[in-house]
Amino acid sequence: MNSNKYDFLANGGEMGMLTRAKDWSKTTLGPIESWPQSLRTTLGILLNSKFPMFLFWGQDHICFYNDAYRPSLGNDGKHPSILGQKGADYWPEIWDFIKPLIDQVLQNGEATWHEDQLLPIYRNGKLEDVYWTFSYSPVNDENGKTNGVLVICNETTNQIITRKKLEESERRFRNTVKQLPLGICVLKGADLIVEMANTTYLHIIDREESAILNKSIFDSVPETRETAYPIIKKVFETGEPYYADEFAVTLNRYNKEELAYFNLVFYPLNEENEITGVIVVAYEVTEEVKGRYLLEENEKAFRNIVIDSPIAMAIFRGKDFVIEMANKAMMYNIWQKEEKECIGIPLLDVFPELKNQKYPELLHDVLVNGKTIRENEAVAYVDIKGSLKKFYLDYEYTTLYEKNGKASGVMCTVYDVTSKVKARKKVETAEARTRLATEIAEIAMWDLNLKTKKLIYSDTILDIFGFEKNTKIVHQDIRNCILPEDENIVLDAFAEALKTGIYKYEARILKLDQSIAWIKVQGKIFFDENNEPSKMLGTVMDFTIEKESQHVLMKSEQKFRLLADSIPQFIWTSDTLGNLNYFNETVYNYSGLSKEEIEKNGWLQIVHPDDREENVKLWMESVKTGNDFLFIHRFKRYDGEYRWQLSRAIAQLDESGKIQMWVGTSTDIEEQKNFTNKLEDQIIERTTQLELKNRDLINMNIELQSFAYISSHDLQEPLRKIQTFASRLATLDEQNISANARSYLARIEFSAKKMQNLIQDLLTYSRTNSADRIFTTVKIDEIAEEVISDFSDRIEEKNAIVEYHDLGEANLIQFQFRQLLHNLVENALKFSIPSVPPKVKISATQIDGKSLPNAEFKDKNYLHLQVEDNGIGFEPIYKEKIFEVFQRLNTDSEYKGTGIGLAIVKKIVENHRGFITVSSEKDKGSTFNIYIPDLSEINI
Repeated sequence: MNSNKYDFLANGGEMGMLTRAKDWSKTTLGPIESWPQSLRTTLGILLNSKFPMFLFWGQDHICFYNDAYRPSLGNDGKHPSILGQKGADYWPEIWDFIKPLIDQVLQNGEATWHEDQLLPIYRNGKLEDVYWTFSYSPVNDENGKTNGVLVICNETTNQIITRKKLEESERRFRNTVKQLPLGICVLKGADLIVEMANTTYLHIIDREESAILNKSIFDSVPETRETAYPIIKKVFETGEPYYADEFAVTLNRYNKEELAYFNLVFYPLNEENEITGVIVVAYEVTEEVKGRYLLEENEKAFRNIVIDSPIAMAIFRGKDFVIEMANKAMMYNIWQKEEKECIGIPLLDVFPELKNQKYPELLHDVLVNGKTIRENEAVAYVDIKGSLKKFYLDYEYTTLYEKNGKASGVMCTVYDVTSKVKARKKVETAEARTRLATEIAEIAMWDLNLKTKKLIYSDTILDIFGFEKNTKIVHQDIRNCILPEDENIVLDAFAEALKTGIYKYEARILKLDQSIAWIKVQGKIFFDENNEPSKMLGTVMDFTIEKESQHVLMKSEQKFRLLADSIPQFIWTSDTLGNLNYFNETVYNYSGLSKEEIEKNGWLQIVHPDDREENVKLWMESVKTGNDFLFIHRFKRYDGEYRWQLSRAIAQLDESGKIQMWVGTSTDIEEQKNFTNKLEDQIIERTTQLELKNRDLINMNIELQSFAYISSHDLQEPLRKIQTFASRLATLDEQNISANARSYLARIEFSAKKMQNLIQDLLTYSRTNSADRIFTTVKIDEIAEEVISDFSDRIEEKNAIVEYHDLGEANLIQFQFRQLLHNLVENALKFSIPSVPPKVKISATQIDGKSLPNAEFKDKNYLHLQVEDNGIGFEPIYKEKIFEVFQRLNTDSEYKGTGIGLAIVKKIVENHRGFITVSSEKDKGSTFNIYIPDLSEINI
């Protein structure tokens, strides 16, 4: 659109832009060029005005408004979609109210005026209560006919809310004054007419409020005229307050004439720089005067109350708002500064942090325009001793005038409500948490007006009583659900509540689905000023499951007692302090004592005297620690014989682990005790025999060590000589030795070598049994590297590959574990498929003992070592046999060996308290799995 063509739309801010951008040809108004001049003129004024304006035009009441009106529509509301739309379509919530006003203006051509009118509108995503001061004015077209209505308005919501808060604040202030422990009386005018007197003041002069209100104070208490009137008159005339301690005055009260003493203040009541009355604040100190020793303390209390007023006030003068006066509450409580830091200094020099806040602008508005500004719970940030602190303040700015009527300053009254606001927010937070807690706990809240029977409730109550969601119910609907058999329970609970104020009961209800449930109701009755019950607040919850559990528990307890009485063992229970509170019938039958006798003389009377002290000691230790009680002692039978008993008790715990009770048993072990004594004699005899056998075993071990020494030295020495001489014969004279001789020498040399290997393997196997088993932390990668180095020539010869990676650490017998890995790698290289390069893979992981069926230590971690090869393998039926000594699955001509290597491996694994398994198939290789527990914390 060419804005130059339509000058009336050239400006107008956001709404001017939106009006220009809208395609009006699609509306009932038609394109802009067809608009009448009266509409154009009106829109030109409206869009360029800084005052909120709204225009209804034509029969369809098409809507226009300016930028100043825009904020009243809020966010997520009608803006900007209402522009150019029919009023009836977009103002449905208030159309019933404004349509008659529009019609009145259109029909009569006269403007209307409304002040502080409540008109709820939809804005900010919800329907809000909004107050308006507005006028509806006719807009005539070129023919003089009213064709539009111009609405000039001002939203006064904040002012109305503020006014209501101030009225409530004044009401609370008066109520507070009436409840103060000081005698306070407000006297108005030169005649000193009583406008208000609190309860304490009435008590002081012994008068009813009706007897003194709206009358001269000295008509009510004439005996005080001579003493008090000259002083009060002077205060009223001069405006100077009068303070007095121990002011003596004679009063006729309580049927006698009494000389009373008061700490009092006669303070001028200043309203807009005019003395309109006198405030009397009196605190009786008659008894204090009589008791002089209390005088100083009471004087201090009086001065603190009167002088240290909680109302903070300050006066600012001139356009720079120089601080002329600030009382103690303002100076020390709000500002927290000394007088020399403030008095005579401009406000913004003392508090530069206020420059970027709203208060300087508000003060300027009050000084220049004579406004009075009030605000509750306003946020202010003030620098207190170098730290910027946040305050919530109720304040009022009032213009101060000179005698010539010129504004010269601002009176500032401040109430610090920071603590109150924070407390309220805490309460709001607490209420939100309470609501959440009741929802989580499935507890319903209810509020019943006892006079009207109106019931307010939370939605949870519908679920408890079985009503459909969103059903509207009344109090009688709830009462109808109570089972007739339980009706008296409810009536009795209400009667008791009228006496105590506490309302509670448990009863059954019949839900709409005909199911029966238990409910628990708790509440409180509130009484009005006539002590008549007015309402009840409370909760209700479904505790059917708990009730059924109680029923099951009672039956279970009955079964327990029946079972306990029917068995021959002694059954007893105790409370948490160790006091035994139940015995089964077997105890009474065994001891010959009655229940009353045991309750009177205690249960220790049936315990053998020699066992009682230790019995009590161990029992109280268990009660204190919660550990199981276990004790063998003697009980006296009805015939006087003592028999051995094994007593044990276990604490019964709740879900949180707290002891609820103890359950114990005592079992007659007299025969077992006698048998044990006989068995101990036999054990002594067998132990003697075992010691003799151990001596024989020690001698055998000594002989075995001697054999190992002989095998290591004496048996190998002849073999070395046989090998040496055979080698010399073979090289001495090759021409003189026949082929048969050379064959025999080779056989001798081979047999000797084989015998030497067998001896060495036997020695290795023997060492696995006899060597010291010293466990250390071993780096398995280093062991693997050493073993691979041992076989480097054979690996190169066979083009073998030996893989390992990050095998970690473990607690092992180092030299034995090296022998284990050496034997497994040697087997993998030895039993390889001809023409196929051997491939050996070594891996190690940690595994939980609980996952291993064969694990001895389920609570320990195990090292899982796996050695896998691609060799000749074997049939699965031999997977146990291959670990036996001298067991071979192949001929000596095919694969050389002694048949001891895997037996050594198994023995080493057993020395580590582990186990070994193997899986294999013929010509498909073998996989050895070794599992070794981590026993670093166990001394083995």
